[in-house]
Amino acid sequence: MSDPAADRVAITALTELRAALAAHGITLPSLDLHLPSYAATGTRPPLISLGNCNPATAQRLTVALGAAR
Repeated sequence: MSDPAADRVAITALTELRAALAAHGITLPSLDLHLPSYAATGTRPPLISLGNCNPATAQRLTVALGAAR
């Protein structure tokens, strides 16, 4: 069983990332917790799966990240 505190860290990061992307009009449909790492034992937070995106979404990510510099 995973560590509840580590799980909260991952869920918070996932929620914040999803909101930050949405603020730029970006949706990654497969953005979620990486289930194998979520189910694993240990004290590390689970991984976050960014997933696949189409070229238009990749371009919007590039623009958003470039503007943040």
